[in-house]
Amino acid sequence: MDAISLEGMIFYGFHGVSAEEQALGQRFVVDLEAQVDLRRPGVSDQLQQTVSYSHLYQMVKEVVEGPRKRLLEAVAEAIAVKVLAETPVIGVRVRVRKPSPPIRGAVLDSAGVTIHRAKSPPLPMDEL
Repeated sequence: MDAISLEGMIFYGFHGVSAEEQALGQRFVVDLEAQVDLRRPGVSDQLQQTVSYSHLYQMVKEVVEGPRKRLLEAVAEAIAVKVLAETPVIGVRVRVRKPSPPIRGAVLDSAGVTIHRAKSPPLPMDEL
């Protein structure tokens, strides 16, 4: 499947379990891969036939800089739900990382989660 990728998006948010994380905030790094058929825009060279990566960026920004969540899993899920609901994308891979997470005694670049979500196929008419 074709995909539109945005990698290394950096935002400042207030997500976390500890009171310090929620009060002080921190940087979050997000990678997004949106699966979508790119044949038509590849031939037509027309923006209206694809998903704008600027629009995808704004959706991710709204979630990460929006209401606080305790878990990275919840941040990633909110991004996936928003992208799948508001675009013709059929699947997404979302990776959310905290650079230098506050783990006492730990030396590591980042901690994070990666999720994969897809639009559910429509229910058959007899199941509605």
